[in-house]
Amino acid sequence: MANPTIVASRLTKQYGEATVVNALDLRLHAGEVFGLLGPNGAGKTTTILMLLGLVEPTSGTVEVLGLDPARNPLEVKGRVGYLPDAVGFYDSLTGRENLRFTARLNQLSRDEAEERIAELLEEVGLPEAADRPTGTYSRGMLQRLGIADALVKRPRVLILDEPTTSIDPEGVAEMLALIRSLAEDRGVTVLLSSHLLHQVQAVCDRVAIFVEGTVVAQGAPHELASKNRGPEQVEVQTKADQERLRAALAGKPFVEAIQASRVPNVYLVRVTRGSTNQLISALVQAGLELSGVRRSSDDLDEVYRRYFHREEVAVG
Repeated sequence: MANPTIVASRLTKQYGEATVVNALDLRLHAGEVFGLLGPNGAGKTTTILMLLGLVEPTSGTVEVLGLDPARNPLEVKGRVGYLPDAVGFYDSLTGRENLRFTARLNQLSRDEAEERIAELLEEVGLPEAADRPTGTYSRGMLQRLGIADALVKRPRVLILDEPTTSIDPEGVAEMLALIRSLAEDRGVTVLLSSHLLHQVQAVCDRVAIFVEGTVVAQGAPHELASKNRGPEQVEVQTKADQERLRAALAGKPFVEAIQASRVPNVYLVRVTRGSTNQLISALVQAGLELSGVRRSSDDLDEVYRRYFHREEVAVG
């Protein structure tokens, strides 16, 4: 793979005795969408601020496009686009005028700025609203304008902090499609910080799960699911009552738990991974008539819930 665009090694930030980011290792490449996933206060925003040179690390190293953000903050800011959680524009100016202001700050010529602004407004789906005051924009429109604003300087890295918060479902879908196209079509490295599991899973190539400042898992969503597999949960649909189901599975070493679901005649059976076929055989041999058997899928949701229910106390 080509030279990485972001490299962090044992990156740590402490405030007094509190460790906000703990020994973080990252390696991102061009054309990749990488997700920082975790609840508020997990250390995601502090990580972003260190990458931008706005907060100095306590220890460890970080390079963005070959530059140390703490020593070269202006150079890094000139090559990295950033959309903060609370994006702000001048309400009385139009979307186009706000982008012109950003273009002047980045020393673009007038002709170059006008051409680029027109392209970006089209790309983010705002050409019709471009000449309306941004004070009339919805949250989703402001976020899309924020991405256009971050792209004015044609950055190689784009950092997005909670870009879909408070956006309606249609706007979220449009935002995620735009993020994906920026990586695929422009080769931009996109770092996406979010607490919204399914959105991260839908758009990111790789994910780092944060728990209290520590990355407890990192990799492609499907890889995380396969590496961190625990017991399987199997939905069993049968007309037999729970007592009969329990009797059929009594003493089976692969069965960990049985409980009724909210759906009539459907039971949730937690079994050792890989033993679903044994479960079915045991039920059939006991004479239970099965209407359906469905194994829960392995996805990032399972991994995410496991870490935050099991490890939030252990990791600190």
